[in-house]
Amino acid sequence: MKELSGEESAEELITVARATKTRGLKGELVADLLTDFPERFETVSRVFGIGPKGERQELELENYWFQNDRVVLKFSGYDNVDSAKALVGFTFALPEEERVELPDDEFYDWELEGCLVETNAGSSVGKVSRILRTGGVELLVVEDADRSEHLIPMAESIVVSIDISSKRILIDPPEGLLDL
Repeated sequence: MKELSGEESAEELITVARATKTRGLKGELVADLLTDFPERFETVSRVFGIGPKGERQELELENYWFQNDRVVLKFSGYDNVDSAKALVGFTFALPEEERVELPDDEFYDWELEGCLVETNAGSSVGKVSRILRTGGVELLVVEDADRSEHLIPMAESIVVSIDISSKRILIDPPEGLLDL
């Protein structure tokens, strides 16, 4: 275990798993997968553990394997159930630059959150607070200056452009959409 310096702890991270319980007697942890790309573990040798109070530490991944819809993780230096218990409740993350690249027209939720949403007529709608998955078209939940929420379908006919680098989304809302 390595405590992180100020520069390392400020690094932008993406969460890939969360420890839920210990497994066996050799310091293994059962973790919920929080990534759409579980194959990423094939190339991972270190992760950042983030504790419930926000503390961060670098952990060396010694071994992993999948068990049903979860991953079992074994970290160096955590060789018994008592030492592994200290990591239950931790989330495990990788540096943002190690994210899996998506096709040009796809985005991670965290990339869209915080984007300013404007109409093609130049009116500000607000900022994306989260993405709502309904089983159909995803919805941008946009909070305006009055803290009211607007649900904007991520349909091509409505979302005209997304510019992640400038954190800006341009929409062409049908009449009445923003009045709901």
